[in-house]
Amino acid sequence: MPKNSLFNFQSEEYDFMIRNGRLKPPSACTKTPSKRSREGSDKKTLQAGNNMSKKFIERHGLWTPEQRAAATEVLARIESEGLEIIRLSYADQHGLLRGKSLSVAAIKSAFAAGSEITMAPFFHDTGGAVAFNPFTPGGGFNDRRLQGAPNVVMVPDPTTFQTLPWADKTGWLLADLYLPDGDPFPLGPRAILKRALADLASEGFTFNAGLEVEFYLTRIIDPCLSADTIGTFGTPAQPPLVEPIAKGYSLHLENHLDEVDSIMSVIRKHLLALGLPLRSIEDELAPSQMEITFDVMPGLEVADMMCLFRNAVKQIARRHGYLASFMCRPAIPGFYASGWHLHQSLADPKTGQNLFIPEVGEPLSKLGQHWVAGLLEHASGASSFATPTINGYRRRRPNSLAPDRVCWAIDNRAAMARVIAAPEDSASRVENRIGEPAANPYLYLASQIFSGLDGIRRGLNPGAPQDNPYLADLPTLPVNLSLALDALDGSQFMRERYGEDFCNYWITLHRNEWTRFVETGSNIDMQVEPVTEWEHREYFELM
Repeated sequence: MPKNSLFNFQSEEYDFMIRNGRLKPPSACTKTPSKRSREGSDKKTLQAGNNMSKKFIERHGLWTPEQRAAATEVLARIESEGLEIIRLSYADQHGLLRGKSLSVAAIKSAFAAGSEITMAPFFHDTGGAVAFNPFTPGGGFNDRRLQGAPNVVMVPDPTTFQTLPWADKTGWLLADLYLPDGDPFPLGPRAILKRALADLASEGFTFNAGLEVEFYLTRIIDPCLSADTIGTFGTPAQPPLVEPIAKGYSLHLENHLDEVDSIMSVIRKHLLALGLPLRSIEDELAPSQMEITFDVMPGLEVADMMCLFRNAVKQIARRHGYLASFMCRPAIPGFYASGWHLHQSLADPKTGQNLFIPEVGEPLSKLGQHWVAGLLEHASGASSFATPTINGYRRRRPNSLAPDRVCWAIDNRAAMARVIAAPEDSASRVENRIGEPAANPYLYLASQIFSGLDGIRRGLNPGAPQDNPYLADLPTLPVNLSLALDALDGSQFMRERYGEDFCNYWITLHRNEWTRFVETGSNIDMQVEPVTEWEHREYFELM
């Protein structure tokens, strides 16, 4: 029964119970309570009244002291910078940001009571198809609190506040989702990563990661806004018609960077204005394919930054007539697959020392090797969190600079887990090359933490690093989304870490996406067949 459910009785129900003898009215209680019991009852009533008089965030203790202090600073900034609107957003199941634009008065209210919003987006797969019937018992989620398409509460995280330099007098905040009873919303990805980080902290470690993200930047020729192109539920709108903005297949060519500088310089300035730890902007292999890398940050900040970064690039580009897409492989001739390479290490929370630094003669510290073994052990079960779209599996081809089997290696880009480490090198780390740029950052990072920590706890051995990963006699990674979902379905470990209900939700959601794809008659061989128009329409603009 949800908290405070006794307060939900309607007067008609109360009267009915009295009339039918199920509940005695107060006057029927003939026994006079003792003075002590009256005092105890009065005290409990007073405490309950005081608690109910508090606003939602305080009543449920949802902010840390750091967040409370940050809230005061945020309100001062809003006033001093003359902001008029604040975008309050949460990351949905696909890693996309959704929310509302709130007035200054409304954000002040949200800093006490939160801001209610429908949970309806969680019913939909990437194509907008309804994968769950909210009007059945449990809402299709095995949780009666979620039936009927109820509201959830967005609770702002003041530590994430930004002023958006490309939007007029506009601020931005991330939110965590809660049920009206104060419990975390069970389908919220950010809450899952927080749980993983807390599990890691209980063992005395902090998680650090650096982002290396590839994406496409194209010029819009036709936005495709006519009535016959805007789509409906389960049939996404036709994406804009675009053209490349530079030639390709001459990796890291400076002239290609200069060709796109007119738009990339705008993106760069705005990313720096946001305070993001930009390291490099690179010309990637294919035409119009870019790569941006960032310095190392703590786990939750990395995931938050990935959401902000993707949204920033997409919004800035669109305002200038370009389309930025984090879809893995668009259906455009000459375009190649993009990846998200996740560099990761553990640190001592007290000293900040990198715990993956090896001793002389080691490829990686013993702790780091256990971590890698955990990543390998659960690679298939975690696959759909690192690569959640159908299109993302087009990367998994031999001799493609992307992994196709479960292995690790020393500084070899063919391996799933590429070790970059040396004695006394504070940047020693593991790069997991399995992910796609469209992955939900909270779920992707959580999969790494759950898996790596299991390797540490069990003292797993990763075996010998491979010299030729594409020829190694080792298990292959799932080669399509359906097989990845099968692996998750059969992973008791992942079910325990993410939760049975969430895993069932995730599998059902993406099975719905897969079924729609297969029903078009598309060939499911991701390694050979060309990218379909279905994939392009499903992901190109959305991601």
